[in-house]
Amino acid sequence: MSEHLKRRVGFGLLTAYGVGVMIGAGIYVLVGAVAGQAGSLAWLAFALAGLIALPSALSFAELSSRVPEAGGAAAYMRAAFGARWLATLVGLAMVLAGTISAAAVLRGGVGYLTGIVDIEATVAILVLGVLLTGIAIWGVVESLSFAAVLTAIEVVGLILVIGAGFLAVPVEVSGEAVAGAGDAKGVLYGVLAAAALAFFAFVGFEDIVNLAEETRDPERIMPRAIVAALVLVSLIYGLVAYAATRAVAPEVLAGSDRPLVLVWQAYSATPAVFLSAIAVAAALNGVLAQIVMAARVLFGLGRDGGAFGVFHHANPRLGTPVLGSLLVGGAVILCALLLPVVTLAGFSATVLLAVFVLVNAALLRLKLVGTDVPAFRVPIFVPVFGMLASLAALVLSLGDFL
Repeated sequence: MSEHLKRRVGFGLLTAYGVGVMIGAGIYVLVGAVAGQAGSLAWLAFALAGLIALPSALSFAELSSRVPEAGGAAAYMRAAFGARWLATLVGLAMVLAGTISAAAVLRGGVGYLTGIVDIEATVAILVLGVLLTGIAIWGVVESLSFAAVLTAIEVVGLILVIGAGFLAVPVEVSGEAVAGAGDAKGVLYGVLAAAALAFFAFVGFEDIVNLAEETRDPERIMPRAIVAALVLVSLIYGLVAYAATRAVAPEVLAGSDRPLVLVWQAYSATPAVFLSAIAVAAALNGVLAQIVMAARVLFGLGRDGGAFGVFHHANPRLGTPVLGSLLVGGAVILCALLLPVVTLAGFSATVLLAVFVLVNAALLRLKLVGTDVPAFRVPIFVPVFGMLASLAALVLSLGDFL
């Protein structure tokens, strides 16, 4: 067994992976919730959410240039604070959050699948879980190429929704709709509250850094891919939100669990079954991305030996961390079958916010005490703002969770 992953990933596949891991099945529901808060200014809420996510994304980008290792956030803790226990804790938190998130997405995707295909949910979870784990083991380029196809399907579906929203007869916008579904505190409060909600649609850029040891020239390619993915996703989300609130009243979107179907129906009488199929593709993409990410984190945790040393091995022919992929894939299937993953998924978002706080703090420390000059650098106020923004979101998230 080899202790080195194969460097086979370029800028295009890495960016596609980032776009795919951020754009998930959640956008098919979240647009309605955001419209309920911001009304016809939902597009602005998504734009602001992208700006809130940007500092943390830039912090991950510089850290990926400083510490191009598969462990991602865990490796950054080790480099900045020299605390192995903190690196292990953060790494395990990422693996746990990724596993829970993937299980929730897998169950949700199977829910869409059983609505269009006659198959038992348990059988579908087993078959899809095993299939996606096998693809993750097959090879990183193969995994990312398959994910890129799924991402393309997702984006095409959203483009169709955008087109439908722009071609449909526009709804009349009342003052209340602009302010955010009757929010008496005004437009600003409605948009800011919606932006905090929309922030979670951008979570995923942190997964990109775990492919550092499989990326060609990661010090330069990795930061560019992170920024490019975030910009593309922000543009897509803004257009979807604008088109949706143009075609359907915000309060109607907010009351639906399938708001984008309403957008399509506002334009065409054709059944929107294709949106369910695209939601399945989005779910498969999300599950695959989390298996790939978590297996690389385990690989990175094994770098120092100890209890996790067994995971720091890559198959010499496939170039992938087989044992980590099998463990994560099996855990995802079991969680999807046995655990109340919908409730636990909210906890995983809280864990990720805590990791964002620590990652920004790690970059701040490296900038203050380090002498390295990485290929990609950001001003020192970026990790400061990223840490404060993540901390504020974490406090709000803990309030909702508790």
